[in-house]
Amino acid sequence: MTTIVNNRVEVMHGVNLDQLGRRDPAHYGSLDLGALERRIDQWAHELGLSVRFFQSNHEGEFVEHLHELRDMADAVVLNPGAWTHYSYAIHDALELTGLPAVEVHLSAVDQREEWRRVSVIRDLCLATVSGRGADGYRQALELLKEELS
Repeated sequence: MTTIVNNRVEVMHGVNLDQLGRRDPAHYGSLDLGALERRIDQWAHELGLSVRFFQSNHEGEFVEHLHELRDMADAVVLNPGAWTHYSYAIHDALELTGLPAVEVHLSAVDQREEWRRVSVIRDLCLATVSGRGADGYRQALELLKEELS
């Protein structure tokens, strides 16, 4: 009997994440997006996961990509950036995927401005990881690896 291993994880970066390395390093660290993705890819490989990356500054593209995930991924790590705080379109698209998800934020959003403390996707996620910088993505991958096992 063949065992199917669910190990495809989509890592989705939202608005302004393409500007990492230029944004305030006190909140977002010093890695640019390419370096962050290389680090995530290494961690995923160590965990036996296969990752793909997506980034957009256009909310509609982000939503459309979520619509396509059902056949392309087994789980999703997402950092929608500022959309986290108000985009019910992303909430609904994530719900439609039916995939296990972990929300990640590089900065400690719960300790920043009041508006950043709101997440409209949190109720759909297994966990929220924030304030751990790049290492938050490693924790998200570990949580999804456990969920998929």
